[in-house]
Amino acid sequence: MTEEVIVAGWMDYEPADRDTMLGHLVEAGKHTREQEPGCLDYAMTADPSDERRIRVYERWASQQALDEHFTTAHIKDFRAATTGLTRVGVFLEVLTIGASRSMR
Repeated sequence: MTEEVIVAGWMDYEPADRDTMLGHLVEAGKHTREQEPGCLDYAMTADPSDERRIRVYERWASQQALDEHFTTAHIKDFRAATTGLTRVGVFLEVLTIGASRSMR
């Protein structure tokens, strides 16, 4: 059985840069969800209580799917587009999930 992978945490940007970064992340997320079958979920959201913070949640079918994500054209374009935006903090974890169950 392949273990799923979750990437979760936050990234802080200068307040003047956060919304610009968030716009690029939304665009990258659209391509990721549409073009990468190993992506099970991909959400980047503005934290309503912190003008610098973007919350990160990604769910992948496998570590291989996550690794391949970083080699895609849309991620290369994203990196080029966001060069120069000032990140002032980051906390991201990669969690390997061996089992899960529905909360229904």
